[in-house]
Amino acid sequence: MLILSRKENESISIGEDIEITVIQTNKTYTKIGIKAPKSSIILRKELVDEIKDDNLHSIVSDDVKLDDLSKKLKQ
Repeated sequence: MLILSRKENESISIGEDIEITVIQTNKTYTKIGIKAPKSSIILRKELVDEIKDDNLHSIVSDDVKLDDLSKKLKQ
């Protein structure tokens, strides 16, 4: 992991078309601005984790239902 220090109004570039700028900082949070092509998908990490967890839970639930169905078909 690359760790950089930036002050307000300073930026970093990722590739040729993504720029991240520190907009505001205080003791509890940092606001950032992201300039990126509209085709880029930008999501908060906690949202990505929540979607992954929901998908995994759905798969496990579906597997249980399929096991029950399989048992009933074998009878």
